[in-house]
Amino acid sequence: MAEEHHKLKQLVNSIRPLPEEDWEAFSSAWVLYGAKRKESITVAGEKEHYLYFVVDGVQRVFYFDDEGREATLVFTYAPSFGGVLDSFMLQQPARYYYETLTPSVFLRATFNEMQQLMCTRPAIESMLREGITHSLSGLLQRLVELQCYTSEERFRKLLQRSPHILQLVPHKYLANYLGIDPTNFSKLLNKVRI
Repeated sequence: MAEEHHKLKQLVNSIRPLPEEDWEAFSSAWVLYGAKRKESITVAGEKEHYLYFVVDGVQRVFYFDDEGREATLVFTYAPSFGGVLDSFMLQQPARYYYETLTPSVFLRATFNEMQQLMCTRPAIESMLREGITHSLSGLLQRLVELQCYTSEERFRKLLQRSPHILQLVPHKYLANYLGIDPTNFSKLLNKVRI
C-alpha cells in the first residue's frame, strides 16, 4: 500500500474502521494530486467535484464578499479531509474558496465515485457521515467561540486545539480566522504563554 493510502487508512480507522472489502473499494477511488503554493483548488461559484485527503501542505477555506472583506473559515493539513464540503455533498455552486497556502499533496476522489460507494456500501456511508458530523460539531463550537469569547480566549482555545498551528499557518491568516486585528494578534503572541 502506498504511503499516501496508508495515511488515509489511518484517518478512516480513527473515524470508523471499514471491513477490508469496503476499504479496498474506498481506497481505489483516490488518486494522487499535487498543487503549488497559493493555488486555487475550488473557486466560489463552481461546484466542488472532489473530496480531498491532505497528505502534505496547508490549505484554507475562505469567503470573500462583494466589499472585498475576507473571512478564513477553516484550515486543512495532514492528515485530514479537505475541500468545500457543502458544495461537494450537495453538488451546488460553492460559496467559498479552497486554496493552498503551501505546496500541497492530496489524494482526491470524485463525487460520483463517493456517491456510488455510499449507495452500495453502508459501512462507507456510515464512516463518511460520522466524519462529517465531527466536522459539523467542530464548526458549531467555533461559532460559539467567535460569538461568546474574547480575542484572548479565542486565541487560547485555538492553541489548545492545535498547538502546532503557529508553525503551520502564516499569522495574518490566523488573525483573520480568529477575527482579530493583525496588530492585536501580534500583541497576543507576545502576551500569552505558549
